[in-house]
Amino acid sequence: MRAMIELDETLLREALNVAPAATESEVISLALSEFVQNHRRALDIRDLYGTGGIREDYDYKAVRTGDPS
Repeated sequence: MRAMIELDETLLREALNVAPAATESEVISLALSEFVQNHRRALDIRDLYGTGGIREDYDYKAVRTGDPS
């Protein structure tokens, strides 16, 4: 897909220096891909809220001292 967009040239050059991409198009595609992955991951974490917890019999002091019981 072709699109005409205005980008911060300094930011684009910096991205080209740090990203494993050779062209501006590759950098933009990589950035969009990472953006989507990060937002999906955040949604997945929020879906887990309230599904776990600490067991009633968990003894954090025993873990600190190395006591296996």
